[in-house]
Amino acid sequence: MTFRDGELELRKMVNKLRENEIITVTKASLPEFREYEELISKLWENRWLTNMGMYHEELKEKLKSYLEVGGVELFVNGHMALEMLIQAFELEGEVITTPFTFASTTHAIVRNGLKPVFCDIDPDDCTIDASKIESLITKDTCAILPVHVYGNICDFKTIEGIAKEHGLKLIFDAAHAFGESVGGIPVGELGDASMFSFHATKVFNTIEGGAVTWKGENRELSEKLYKLKNFGITGKESVEYVGGNAKMNEFCAAMGLCNLRHVNDWISERKAVYDRYVRNLGHVRGIRLLGRREDTVYNYAYMPVVFDGNIFKRNEIYEKLMGENIYSRKYFYPCVNAYDCYRGSYDPKETPIALELSENILTLPIYPELSAEDVDRICEIIVG
Repeated sequence: MTFRDGELELRKMVNKLRENEIITVTKASLPEFREYEELISKLWENRWLTNMGMYHEELKEKLKSYLEVGGVELFVNGHMALEMLIQAFELEGEVITTPFTFASTTHAIVRNGLKPVFCDIDPDDCTIDASKIESLITKDTCAILPVHVYGNICDFKTIEGIAKEHGLKLIFDAAHAFGESVGGIPVGELGDASMFSFHATKVFNTIEGGAVTWKGENRELSEKLYKLKNFGITGKESVEYVGGNAKMNEFCAAMGLCNLRHVNDWISERKAVYDRYVRNLGHVRGIRLLGRREDTVYNYAYMPVVFDGNIFKRNEIYEKLMGENIYSRKYFYPCVNAYDCYRGSYDPKETPIALELSENILTLPIYPELSAEDVDRICEIIVG
């Protein structure tokens, strides 16, 4: 056997081992254990584990600076952040939103006693179609709640104009948009307020966690959110609001402080993975990648791919990848207005673009450690 033959055999063995590995759709980003250990060891000294401790307060300030926003309030998770933000605005009536989102967006509206009104989406980027919002406004409309889907920023200027003209609150679900900006504007400063998720699967995570951000100083909103997440307590012997327990603990805050040190590097590594997918799939007939805005700084949180249903069928690709131990995700499927819990109240056919995309879109694996070789193999399996 020549040296060249030996090299080829070794490469085949490596590829075979790689094929047997499980590739997940994402992986939680973590710091080195010692880095986290160094922070949490201090908790054994002061025994202050929750209730807005030192790491909670430090993370608030550092996120305020990183996200370039006027204010930040931390929560146990993104869902409670959104639910309590809606509660803080004391809304009544109907909220116009998108059916192409995670369950949390709609559930937060409903759990506040409000009625979701679903607007269809833009097929190019999957965000709410701003041109269709105004026709859905009634005398009962109190707010608009769009979602920055896959990190694609909504047509915020048009939506802000509509909200202002009709005197509506504008809340953005920015769970997918951590660290992004559009036209030089930090995404956390859009509208009346924005919600971020720091779930373990996100670009930036605090294990579990979330936040509300806003533009400029808003002491009234800050204080109300603070009180709502702490049972509505306003003093040692005073409870003025029907609040809940949605505080971020010190272990989660410590993880956030560690991860914030590395998030820019992780985003750069994600971009390399994303660009590799684009190079491999961007010109394949029957496959469409979502549009991207030149004025947006992205975080490359997701790798969504739309299949045409003819040359490529989404479900077949999903099963094909699963057969190779590669986990993709039908994200978002089904549309929220097709959920069992909302059956009889909504017809997903009334938002046909969202319905069609939900049946044809797949998010592929993307995380900083995903190798170029694995990306190539995923693409070969899809196209082949």
